[in-house]
Amino acid sequence: MTRIAPTALYQEVAERLRQRIFAHELTPGTWIDEQKLAEQYGISRTPLREALKVLASEGLVDLRPRRGCYVTEISRQDMDDIFPLIALLEGRCAVEAVKQAKPADIAALKTIHEQLESAARDGRIDAFFECNQEFHKKIQELAGNRWLLSVIQDLRKVLKLSRLHSLSLEGRLQQSLDEHRLIMAAFQAGDSGKAEKLMHDHLLSGREALAKMRDGATG
Repeated sequence: MTRIAPTALYQEVAERLRQRIFAHELTPGTWIDEQKLAEQYGISRTPLREALKVLASEGLVDLRPRRGCYVTEISRQDMDDIFPLIALLEGRCAVEAVKQAKPADIAALKTIHEQLESAARDGRIDAFFECNQEFHKKIQELAGNRWLLSVIQDLRKVLKLSRLHSLSLEGRLQQSLDEHRLIMAAFQAGDSGKAEKLMHDHLLSGREALAKMRDGATG
């Protein structure tokens, strides 16, 4: 019987590079120096290239024949294409989550929301961002639909390539909090239809905020 191997080296390399991309240590549009990275990690080019293939399949890097590998740059059109999709998918998650949620699940979601409230009250944007991510993740988990979760996670990975942070826009943090309050109320009321619309609109308002930031940065 064939033994199950431990986590492949290329998978570990892919995860390290993925985190560096999300942290913008490797910025969008950057050429990836394979030889330098291989030396840094003390590995051969083979596992590095396999890792880059994984990241390319996730849309995080762009492999160009005879030109090498580059960190993907996310354009305005990409944002316009992706956000409506996420809005639809997370709206659907909200529907299924409301239907599946038990009282203990609603209580757990409420706890995350209270942390969101606290972060907003103190003006802690980074903490608010993390709680926001946790709130959305909890709803996705409650939906219990692994296919929805997989597609949403893939799309959100690509969105992480953007260096813009909508919560930095004046008034957006409070607006986002108000939107979360309405979503939370819909869950407590067991209103799946309302939860779907509110979640859908919440994602699109986030896109609008990013558009304002980009316009302001280039204006």
